[in-house]
Amino acid sequence: MKILYAIGFLIFTSIPARAIDPGAADIAFDSYNSHFYVSDRGLGYFKEDTEGGRSRFWVRAEQIEMIEDAYDRTHSPLTRRMIREAIAGFVDHHGADWTTNKYNDDIMWMTIACARAYQDTGDKEERTLAKRNFDAVYARGYDDVLGGGLYWTTDKAGKHACVNGPAAIAACLLSQICNDRSYLAKAQALYAWERSALFTTNGAVHDNMRVSGHVARKVFTYNEGTFIGAADLLWKLTDNTNYLADASLAANFTRSVLSWDSTLPAYGSGDAAGFNGIFMRWMARFLNDSGLWQQFYDWMSLNADAAWRVRRPDNLSWQDWTSATPSGTLESWNCSDTVVALQVVPPKQPH
Repeated sequence: MKILYAIGFLIFTSIPARAIDPGAADIAFDSYNSHFYVSDRGLGYFKEDTEGGRSRFWVRAEQIEMIEDAYDRTHSPLTRRMIREAIAGFVDHHGADWTTNKYNDDIMWMTIACARAYQDTGDKEERTLAKRNFDAVYARGYDDVLGGGLYWTTDKAGKHACVNGPAAIAACLLSQICNDRSYLAKAQALYAWERSALFTTNGAVHDNMRVSGHVARKVFTYNEGTFIGAADLLWKLTDNTNYLADASLAANFTRSVLSWDSTLPAYGSGDAAGFNGIFMRWMARFLNDSGLWQQFYDWMSLNADAAWRVRRPDNLSWQDWTSATPSGTLESWNCSDTVVALQVVPPKQPH
């Protein structure tokens, strides 16, 4: 693995940057919304696919984050209004108390979306939603079994990267928006558990640990992304450069080992379809905060450009950035990766 990692790093650092169409981010976002977004009486939601339906809980949360990515890029009042509308639609459909959902990670994804929404809009209700539901999940899901960490579900069969990484991010955001350092302590504890139980010295983040102690060694881009995001936020909040070093390890692992021929892997449909968008979001935030774009821009721009190049004539682009987007029915979640990538990767390398 170390040899593969070293070789991969040499290959990827030699890739020239791809020029990204400066208008692509707006076109991709507008096309996605025209195909999938529904607004009715101030309540918004995304369709499941181009034929209709409604996105499920955690996918909807991540689609709200996609809107927030677009707002962070443009600061458009219309996009800010869309954030508030989409959250209002979510609450109208799922209520303000999400604990009937047994999946702790689902709730943490929406907690992040609401915390970010408060940062963008200043709406105190969004902060209240984030705080209330984080606290509920932490109370029911955290214990000292396996040395700490949150369970994936209320079944308490295992503790997963997909909940502990997002929970650490959520806790960091709550520490900021609530001015409450107790959330920072929770973020540090969650991160420390994930690092100890699932992170490896070459930068891989393993998927989960069962209560038996068995570690599932599958590695996915979204777990790498949320680990990077948590490390980045903790570094910003504490000035501890160990977090920066961890984020760099995970970033290099994703570029050098998980990517195939430099492009992020295609996961197909289902839950995994949007994994790469989650990675791109937190990777780009890390690069913005650390000033390390020079080291990674060529690779990040190659992926964003590849995503845009495989679009079909109506400007929808699916999650496999190595082959043309098919005609016919497309799932909204499958098309979100490209939109996120274009919002977070700038057309030119930042200085």
